[in-house]
Amino acid sequence: MTDNEGLAPLEDRGAGRPAPDSVVRLYRQAFRDFGTQALWSRKRSADPTITQALVIADCLRREGNLQARGLAIEIEQACRTAL
Repeated sequence: MTDNEGLAPLEDRGAGRPAPDSVVRLYRQAFRDFGTQALWSRKRSADPTITQALVIADCLRREGNLQARGLAIEIEQACRTAL
């Protein structure tokens, strides 16, 4: 099973659900710290959903360095907790 397959059920459950503050904080940190490196093809949302945060985590995991991957794990864990 790939990481994307593992996140798909979470993305489905999080669709349309506003991300809680803990997830929003990590989402914004991702754009602040890794926007030009790993998220250059993504548009930042002012009010992200859980699914949007998981998509950003996936981008960090695929396009980022080790620090970006660490943040991806934090985002995924925060999303799991929120669901």
